[in-house]
Amino acid sequence: MLDKNLTPAEFEPRLYEGWEKSGAFACHPESPAQPFTIMIPPPNVTGSLHWGTR
Repeated sequence: MLDKNLTPAEFEPRLYEGWEKSGAFACHPESPAQPFTIMIPPPNVTGSLHWGTR
């Protein structure tokens, strides 16, 4: 049965360690691939929750 509450601290360290071991965060400067950036919008881009407006 699943726990009622999610506890990320119970599984995140194991997942992160696996990503690091696999080289998921490594860059390869000698690669001919074009560099790119992924822009992520800030949470609540409308501001309605932050400012409390409707």
